Amino acid sequence: MRIDSNSLRRLAFLFALGGLLTGAGMGEAKAQQDVMISQYLFNGLLINPGYAGSHPYTSSSLLHRSQWSQFDGAPTTSVVAVDGALRNNSMGVGVLMLHDQIGLTTQTDVSLNFAYRMRLGAGRLAFGLKGGLSNTRADLFAAETTDPGDPNYSENQQITQSGRFGFGMYYHLQRFYLGVTIPTLTTLGPNAQTVDPHMLATAGIVMKVSDGVMLKPSFLVKAVNAAPAQLDLNIHALFQEKIWVGAGWRTGDGIVGMMEIQVTPELRIGYARDFTLSEIRDYSTGSNELLIGFDFGQGITAKRSPRYF
Repeated sequence: MRIDSNSLRRLAFLFALGGLLTGAGMGEAKAQQDVMISQYLFNGLLINPGYAGSHPYTSSSLLHRSQWSQFDGAPTTSVVAVDGALRNNSMGVGVLMLHDQIGLTTQTDVSLNFAYRMRLGAGRLAFGLKGGLSNTRADLFAAETTDPGDPNYSENQQITQSGRFGFGMYYHLQRFYLGVTIPTLTTLGPNAQTVDPHMLATAGIVMKVSDGVMLKPSFLVKAVNAAPAQLDLNIHALFQEKIWVGAGWRTGDGIVGMMEIQVTPELRIGYARDFTLSEIRDYSTGSNELLIGFDFGQGITAKRSPRYF
């Protein structure tokens, strides 16, 4: 893996410019937030539209997360993601569908992700855009109130709809990646809820430790207006190009254990378990995630290189 000095300077400038452009949208905003997923490491489309088409084949995944077990009304999240490359890997397109429920509120998002990809040094740099619709519903009849006649709960399923747009950049080689993104930069619509844009920076590298063992350290930094930055540190080991085992630490939240198995060249199954270190640990046994991925199309062979990112 080599990147010449000119490419490094160009890459640093482009990512700095992207950070300024996306950061410009970070004003005062309150309300709905982006969901938290632990297994973004195995599907970058969850956080970065620039990831779309970063493999020569079509990739799909289904993920479900149950957060804070034993809490009534705790968040549950389901995600369906599909992406693939177009025109000799010069473009990528992806579809992301997300269903998130917390308490009485349900949010459903459907978004289209587009990435323009170019060669830079030994790797590829992608500029990604995301646009979609968000539907938020409150099932007020399910609320337990002390006053049955409370007019605030006289109408069921209050609905708001809005357009949501995001931006991201993603640079990768076979064993290295670097990205910056704001998954939700802004929302539009007469009933659009305001949102605090989260700016994310992430990177990872894969290194050979011995025959049959690869090591992948990675990190993610999340910054949002008027809140402390959050850092994810992760370390994964790949055994015999089939089994990933890893752990992560998230500031202010907890630790994560993860595993992914490449069952066949097409099928992979992943599981993550979050253990909170905050005061909520006295009331919850943690969070669980299950991921099923299926890759298909051109480039899927029994002898293909393992999927690192």
